[in-house]
Amino acid sequence: MNIVFALFDMVTQLDFTGPAQILSRLPNATVHVAAKKVRPIQTDSGFSINPSTSFNECPQADILCVPGGFGVPDAIEEGTIVEFFKRQAGGAKYITSVCTGAFILGAAGLLEGKRATTHWAYTDLLKDVGARYTEGRVVVDGNTYTGGGVTAGIDFALMLASEVAGKQVSASLELGFEYNPMPPNGSGHPSIAPDEIAGPMKDRYVENVGMMAKAIA
Repeated sequence: MNIVFALFDMVTQLDFTGPAQILSRLPNATVHVAAKKVRPIQTDSGFSINPSTSFNECPQADILCVPGGFGVPDAIEEGTIVEFFKRQAGGAKYITSVCTGAFILGAAGLLEGKRATTHWAYTDLLKDVGARYTEGRVVVDGNTYTGGGVTAGIDFALMLASEVAGKQVSASLELGFEYNPMPPNGSGHPSIAPDEIAGPMKDRYVENVGMMAKAIA
């Protein structure tokens, strides 16, 4: 089973590494980390990730996943990753995204008419790529799985693991990785965060949301 993660510069590494850690443990899984070129991909965390293959040489994915990050608008405008998803989607059993990676799926025409989610700051833009925003950390529509912001990628991977390998395998992975969230601040979503936290954080995303809107227009 080929699991392909497509990367771009300024990717949010946890969008990628969280799901990759879980999905790599599925039976008979081979993880391929693809990029336009096989060179270090700069993350938003100050370190780079080395892809294992280029988009042109990547094998056909069974599970196709794109993480998000502040580099998504540039990646969409450059276009190579969008064309990669158009080529790969027809042969993939599952087409998936984490966080703002949903907009790469959308730019490739893969969310048209589908229910989907993304990072909370960007949900209003999903309609601009033909999707119907649906509240949830993970939204499933047919063979399309979209995860919400960053840490939701772990939930997404466990849900997909249950679909692919069965609930016992998924539950065992959840235990093995001690995925037992107990957020210390109780402010992980605008719906529960206090105003003094939610307001400034929403303001921080205004520019980035504008960049995404421009990229998908």
